[in-house]
Amino acid sequence: MNDVRIDKWLWAVRVFKTRTLAAEACKAGHVKIAGLAVRAARSVRVGEIIEAQVGEIHRTVKVLGLLENRVGAQLAREHMEDLTPEEEYQKRREPKFIPVFVRPKGAGRPTKKDRRQMVGLSEREEPPEA
Repeated sequence: MNDVRIDKWLWAVRVFKTRTLAAEACKAGHVKIAGLAVRAARSVRVGEIIEAQVGEIHRTVKVLGLLENRVGAQLAREHMEDLTPEEEYQKRREPKFIPVFVRPKGAGRPTKKDRRQMVGLSEREEPPEA
């Protein structure tokens, strides 16, 4: 096997869940080799370093072997080296939204006093009008 399409390889080594997602990422410019965006039909070569934006994570992998068909996770690791820094994987674990006002579950409907407090919190965030 001399050449494999990059979208096929990214799918085969489980960087993307589907080949369609891999092709769409290439089309959108989220897959780069040597800092240049590549098309889905570009051939992959052993030793190349591929950067791919997968959701929130910016993954970096090195090609160790060529694959055309999807294989198990153990075999996929033998054909690529994951160079992604650990901080990228931590992005997924960080909370995205911290609520301003928390009501305990099962506390029922807010009272008029509770609603005034909620409105008071949201009004304090806005700059005062003169």
